[in-house]
Amino acid sequence: MAGKVFFSVTMSLDGFIAPEPPPVDDFLAPDKQDDPDVQRWMAQWTELQQWLFPLRFLRENLKLGEGGEEGHDNDVARETFERTGASVMGKRMFDLGEQSWPEEAPFHTPVFVVTHTKRDPWERPGGTTFHFVNDGIEHALDQARAAAGDRDVRIAGGGATILEHLNAGLVDEFSITLSPVLFGAGTRLFDGVDASRVALEPVRSEPSPRVTHLTYAVHPR
Repeated sequence: MAGKVFFSVTMSLDGFIAPEPPPVDDFLAPDKQDDPDVQRWMAQWTELQQWLFPLRFLRENLKLGEGGEEGHDNDVARETFERTGASVMGKRMFDLGEQSWPEEAPFHTPVFVVTHTKRDPWERPGGTTFHFVNDGIEHALDQARAAAGDRDVRIAGGGATILEHLNAGLVDEFSITLSPVLFGAGTRLFDGVDASRVALEPVRSEPSPRVTHLTYAVHPR
């Protein structure tokens, strides 16, 4: 039986899953890292994701060596990775990640990129292969389901791609990790959600010393 379709994101307390992008083209490119606006964006993003960096799982996944913290946050990160048999992402997230991911990209599963750009599959060390789908989210999701088998499909991002799947009724469940930071501006996850079609059922609420993990089932309204 096919698994669930889900997404899992970290969100600021005022509802943003990323800081406001700096007014710099290709701001993750190596030659842009000294720009003050880029440094400000990186500092905000790092603060949002701070709960992940000490974890044993992250060190293992990124081949950073032994050590790292265990505990509930580590269990959440590991469970999210282990349940995922394939991922779907938008072109913008892929473009940014292509510049910043290590050679061994952190997915270790097939990834289906929704794009209008035709491109041959891009195979990376460690089991990640990016496939480029030119005919919409439904076709990308069908291919991801087939690749995932009985594991789940993660809608990896970015925010617009997650929202498109949510509004189309294609998401079964999602998790939000609430991080104790405030941005004031940035990428809002639910900006443009079709609230007339989406009903939520609380599944879990799990605090940790750094963040709060919230999980919801999604039903048609």
